Amino acid sequence: MSAPVNPCKPRKPVQILTFGCRLNAFESEVMRGHAAAAGLENAIVVNSCAVTAEAERQVRQAIRRARRDNPDARIVVTGCAAQIDPGKYAAMPEIDRVVGNEEKLRAGTWAAGWDADAPRVSVNDIMTVRETAPHLIAGFDGRARAFVEIQQGCDHRCTFCIIPFGRGNNRSVPVGVIVEQVRLLAAQGYREVVLTGVDITDYGRDLPGTPALGEMIRRLLALVPELPRLRLSSVDPAEIDAALFGLIADEPRLMPHFHISVQSGDDTVLKRMKRRHSRADIEAFVERVRALRPDAAFGADIIAGFPTESDAAFANSLSLVDACGLTWLHVFPYSERPGTPAARMPQLPGDVRKARAAELRAAGAAQVRRFLDAQIGSTADILLEDGAQGRSPQFAQVRLVAPGDAQTGAARTGDTRTGAIVAARMIGRDNDVLIAQEAA
Repeated sequence: MSAPVNPCKPRKPVQILTFGCRLNAFESEVMRGHAAAAGLENAIVVNSCAVTAEAERQVRQAIRRARRDNPDARIVVTGCAAQIDPGKYAAMPEIDRVVGNEEKLRAGTWAAGWDADAPRVSVNDIMTVRETAPHLIAGFDGRARAFVEIQQGCDHRCTFCIIPFGRGNNRSVPVGVIVEQVRLLAAQGYREVVLTGVDITDYGRDLPGTPALGEMIRRLLALVPELPRLRLSSVDPAEIDAALFGLIADEPRLMPHFHISVQSGDDTVLKRMKRRHSRADIEAFVERVRALRPDAAFGADIIAGFPTESDAAFANSLSLVDACGLTWLHVFPYSERPGTPAARMPQLPGDVRKARAAELRAAGAAQVRRFLDAQIGSTADILLEDGAQGRSPQFAQVRLVAPGDAQTGAARTGDTRTGAIVAARMIGRDNDVLIAQEAA
């Protein structure tokens, strides 16, 4: 437990440590705004992740480090790990409060501050939540692009996944609220917005009229013409609607980078995961998108070492990376999550999982290099994120260099246009970063 606060010491602003997904990044900004409005100080909020055992280990490690480095601060833990197992975190002596995923977004949670009567644990049954309250924020701390939450939760029950128990069932944000948020961010100078959620391609099924994701995006882009770039966080190939395919073909403001929830390239493993797509569905999705948008790039989530995954099944996942040209992989060695069906299946040894994950990452890295080499000589609009460093529409890292610096690859100095979009010609590659010069 934290030591008593010394009123003579200088007060510190609330610090937020964010783990996990882009949705957590959005929610951290919501909490930052609520904490600031409530006047809270000298506190550390840990916005946790529970997608793997390693993610939880990192959260606990950060909590202990935060207490060592800040003995007088209040420590609040929230996010999926706290939602799923609040008792585990309440038992940690370093923690002052445990707050659930719904409670963390309520202004009242933070307005209560450190009142003596505020409950130490505030975590409800997330499965009883039926709506997602809109949250409008004015900006993102230190970021060139902004995230906008369009839905929460997931109605599907993949056998390996604990996240629905941390996020609840699917709940979509009304189109009008999304438009208002994006307008606000565009007015703040953000040139790129990322639509995020737990299962964004399930968007709208719970709203009146059931507007699908593609329909919502079409309305959004029509109503916010001042936004130059829109990006999707992750898509499920089983849920892509016709309107979204139409936007991929016709809307240049929709970035040609699609991160796919693949999980495995083997049909038997996919069935045991309770996924709703097959390997052929992934290949068909990639082929269709490339036909509509030849410049498209694809990322993917893949699990290595799922229970019962044979050598042949793993080989199918490995071959899918090459067959579809999958880049920027998120590879996870399978991690047992208590309470999930997969945790009760026959498990593979940990060293096998790690070795297979390393093979997948190496295959993905090779695909990244092939993709980047193919971009040399082309021109693209780059969103500058940190001075002369930025991202292409396909999410490739790009470093701008001054004329004459092509050999060294040193970033151009003195560039203060973070958040700007500039046209640049790709002239080389430095490992997984494209080297470019600003187009005349």
